[in-house]
Amino acid sequence: MAGPHHRKSTPTGATRRTALGLIIGAPLLSACSGIQQSFSTPDAGPSGPPQQPQAVGTGQVKVGLILPLSASGNAGVAAQSMRNAAEMALAEFQNPNIQLLIKDDGGSPQGASQGTQQALAEGAEIILGPLFAGSVPATAQLARARGTSVIAFSTDSSVAGHGVYLLSFLPESDINRIVDYSIGIGKRSFAAMVPDNAYGNVVEAAFKQAVGRKNGRVVAFEKYGADRAAPARTVAQALGQADALLLADDGDSVVATADALTAAGSNLHNIQLLGTGLWDNPRVFASPALQGGLYAAPDPSGFRSFAGRYRTKFGGEPVRTATLAYDAVALVAALARTQGGQRFAPETLTNPSGFAGIDGLFRFRSDGTNERGLAVMKVTSGGGTAVAGSPKSFGA
Repeated sequence: MAGPHHRKSTPTGATRRTALGLIIGAPLLSACSGIQQSFSTPDAGPSGPPQQPQAVGTGQVKVGLILPLSASGNAGVAAQSMRNAAEMALAEFQNPNIQLLIKDDGGSPQGASQGTQQALAEGAEIILGPLFAGSVPATAQLARARGTSVIAFSTDSSVAGHGVYLLSFLPESDINRIVDYSIGIGKRSFAAMVPDNAYGNVVEAAFKQAVGRKNGRVVAFEKYGADRAAPARTVAQALGQADALLLADDGDSVVATADALTAAGSNLHNIQLLGTGLWDNPRVFASPALQGGLYAAPDPSGFRSFAGRYRTKFGGEPVRTATLAYDAVALVAALARTQGGQRFAPETLTNPSGFAGIDGLFRFRSDGTNERGLAVMKVTSGGGTAVAGSPKSFGA
């Protein structure tokens, strides 16, 4: 997760304007390792005791929030931070007509089903969560039967669709942004090394599609498991034909892959290195081989401001994914204020102009996935430096 960000918190007035400023037109709304943490399965280990349901706020529009509050390990910590962020959004959005019905799913599909049933029985008009990919279908089945939309936090695109929208950091957005930027600065031939796992499979599909869409070419593409040496040699032999090299993995793994390529004879300073939001990691910034690499990620200024306000309110650091819960609550509060009876209808949620949140622009696609307006960051020893800002609006 991201380390502490030292920045003065935004004054209350500005904070409220930011929340209200989610509405930037009719009916528009106005990184770090772990930003794409999948949360596909709960951590091993004993869970805590189930937390009692809680209602926060006094508004007329009821919103279910399903989180694994009693799950073990990092998942439970993330859920607690996300609940705090959700309550913070309510506090900063002046007098929202929202009541949050917070349910603990314990990190299990059964818990998600029970929590969703309770929220719907209590009148929830939309469900926020769950966090785990394995729990989303349990919630979706019940919500679809009632014609209720779901905004879940999983990064597994396979659980999206049919009224289930993902407000998460999807690797597809990172790949599209970094490939488009690379083509824009004259890169035409690409090589790539990605892990042989679910994340790597998603990256592979998005990367090949993005390069093809821009009439570029992929000269080498290799996947690796525990042993990187053989695929590194294959890629190293092809780098003379490439303008850019994508290394898509988390911080520790990217450093290990760069080391394997160097050992295979590659001079990584002679090619433009490319990465995803997972590069926003101290290990990457400290690696001599990765200096000058470019990666796509949300503009970090939004999270720094959010983290400062969170520290002031709760006395600790938010997890990086806490902004998802904040943005989800701010979104439904804004829609409840402006969109009347159609506030959570599919055509409202999939407005092509999108919405603006803590981490910049985002919009939901009709298939339930999302697109984000991302910045392009450059690796330096002092951290990530923006070389291209996030867009102010989405193209057609």
